[in-house]
Amino acid sequence: MDRVELLADRLAAAHLDRRRNRELQRQERIFNAKVRTVGVSVDSDALEHQVRDRRHKEEAEARALKECADDLIRSDQTACILERRQKKDERLLEEAIVHFRSCFQQPSSRREFDLNDPELLKKQDGVCILPGLTGEDLASGDRALQQRQQLRNWSIQQQQELEQAKELQKREGLQYDQSRVALDSRALQLQKMEEEHKRATAIAIKDFNLALAAEVSEQRERQRREEEEKNRVDVLNQLQGELLSESTQQSSRVPGLPRVRRECYKGMTPQQLLHYTSYQRQQAEDSRRVRLEQQEEELLQERERLALARAALLQERQQARISKELRRALDNTNALLAQAQHAQRKHLEKEIFTNVPDERYFSQFNTSSR
Repeated sequence: MDRVELLADRLAAAHLDRRRNRELQRQERIFNAKVRTVGVSVDSDALEHQVRDRRHKEEAEARALKECADDLIRSDQTACILERRQKKDERLLEEAIVHFRSCFQQPSSRREFDLNDPELLKKQDGVCILPGLTGEDLASGDRALQQRQQLRNWSIQQQQELEQAKELQKREGLQYDQSRVALDSRALQLQKMEEEHKRATAIAIKDFNLALAAEVSEQRERQRREEEEKNRVDVLNQLQGELLSESTQQSSRVPGLPRVRRECYKGMTPQQLLHYTSYQRQQAEDSRRVRLEQQEEELLQERERLALARAALLQERQQARISKELRRALDNTNALLAQAQHAQRKHLEKEIFTNVPDERYFSQFNTSSR
């Protein structure tokens, strides 16, 4: 099939060629360094052409918008006309159906009167009194009575189910309160046991520390007395040895003279020597006392550290035992509650909630937009 060239296509192609040539000339003027000038005053034709193109474009857009609005208006008018025509056709159809039924579907010609003899009513002589008016329901009273009775039975059943549910909920609440009170009492009992154990542990540790401190102090006092006695004996022995050596040397220097005890030791009188020995003994006792105090303090700190470690270990074991007992009691309570809840759910499913709604019950709602 040959392609048919339209006039609009030729005009569009010519217009596109003119724009392309104009753009090439403009680029030649702008990008040529020999003839390029600064500013837009020289290129006034291009500016006017741009303005005209912009105006034409805006006019084309306005025409397109107006045409679209006109199309929408015509579509709305057509839809209104079609809707009125459809309503009119429906009304005429309903009138025709009513006319047909009034002319050709009389009650006397219906086959429901007697399937064996449709003309039975026409053959009867005299006036036939029907048992009721047209459309009258003779069993409406009995049906209404049965409906009321059924509603009464349903309401009584619902009240009984509600009372049973309330009673069950009350029993569950009472059972929960009893279990909670039992747990609280058990927790209080365990707390009292823990406090008594802590108190007994503290008393035992205190007695042990006091006995140990008394024993250590007694041992240190005995060691101090023994050391003092030993130091005193050593000092006396040393002094006696020095005096004997001095007297021996003096007697050896002057032969023939009797041994005479000197009144002084290295230029010191006996009183000064006694003062000197007492001062040395006091210094030795002070250093020994300071050393004993340091040892006692270190021993006391070590004992306190051991007592604290032992108490912490006992406390940790007691806490672990109490936590284990509480966890066991909580697990037992949770198991009892789970069994009670499972039994309640089974009771509700078997005896109370006999008609549980399923997918088919909820699928009958929201089936249309109205």
